[in-house]
Amino acid sequence: MHRLTRWSFGLRSNIGLRRPPSKGLGIRKYASLSDEPEEYEDFGQYSIILPEEPFVFGVSHIQPLSTPDGIIKPDYVLQPHLSQHDIANSSPGKIKLNTQEEIRLREAAKLAKSVREFAGSLVHVGVTTNEIDRKIHDFIIKHQAYPSPLLYSGFPKSCCTRCVGKASPDVSVCTLLIPSAPHSINNIIAHGIPDDRPLEDGDIVNIDVTVYLDGFHGDTSQTFLVGDVDNPGKELVEITNMALQKAISICEPGRPFKEIARAIQDLIGDKNYSVSPQFTGHGIGKVFHSPPWILHHPNDEPGVMQLGHSFTIEVSRP
Repeated sequence: MHRLTRWSFGLRSNIGLRRPPSKGLGIRKYASLSDEPEEYEDFGQYSIILPEEPFVFGVSHIQPLSTPDGIIKPDYVLQPHLSQHDIANSSPGKIKLNTQEEIRLREAAKLAKSVREFAGSLVHVGVTTNEIDRKIHDFIIKHQAYPSPLLYSGFPKSCCTRCVGKASPDVSVCTLLIPSAPHSINNIIAHGIPDDRPLEDGDIVNIDVTVYLDGFHGDTSQTFLVGDVDNPGKELVEITNMALQKAISICEPGRPFKEIARAIQDLIGDKNYSVSPQFTGHGIGKVFHSPPWILHHPNDEPGVMQLGHSFTIEVSRP
């Protein structure tokens, strides 16, 4: 479950090579100070999570977990100087159907699903996302795969954790850009870094996992309710799950990619939710992030789904 927000805090970086690329770091709240309300209306019972020192730049203080020499690693691990942006946009974004490419991609996706389900079994009150990250790392390595987020553009963990708040028709989306995005629940919109904060009763946490197996990436995630989550939180997850399923259901050869956003908007339009335009879905296969770039908000982007396209839909990830 992803990007349905009233206001939310998140990491913006080139970690996902989202289209359009993000540039710069700062705070985006309202078009002008006069538009900003004096007080914010609370969403449910969840807490806005902020680190003690929110502007901590870099991740050099975080030690990545090690991987055995025998595990096949992606190029960005072996050659970190390579431009992931150039690699992404040079990829055709398709696979050859009825070949080993399709078989290997499906196997990677199948393993990613298993990792996601394993991750869900780890979620409970008191566990830290660091503990979850370590167990996910070990699970992936046990299956002779590599955790794709690890060292991708310097990302220091083996999974991403995140979640968002509620949308309100009279309040703009607010994104606080925290370069190292410490605490990664409740109000981190994307690419939160697992840390030592224990999960609390009522938290909402998304765990995003990607595996690299036999030359192909498989990418998936799910949002989990921690303990007794209030009704607004449960509704948020339910609505976004419906949006995800609706978007998947319309995919077929010949369908314009922009119809994905239209399907989502048709579902959430009367429910006082909105979609953050800051992040997109993406092609997946030999390259972690590649065209086609999937926009989840209303758009007029060209592009039509074709046989062989493999891509993620990330507007909602329950």
